Amino acid sequence: MSDETPICSAKGCRAEAVWVLAWNNPKIHTPERRKTWLACEEHREHLSQFLGVRGFLKDVVLLKEWESAREA
Repeated sequence: MSDETPICSAKGCRAEAVWVLAWNNPKIHTPERRKTWLACEEHREHLSQFLGVRGFLKDVVLLKEWESAREA
């Protein structure tokens, strides 16, 4: 891994990120605003559940697809 390798957002995890969890907090963000967390395979479900229970999770996308969409 290099300094530019995206890593998982789970506390203490240093694994390479594979997923992007797009979310927003409707109490403080406009509806179109998307914040992101990155997740490895192991933590994708846990982080998704954390955001989902709060009503924050908007989308879960493979990192490579997220990056391709942003470049287009």
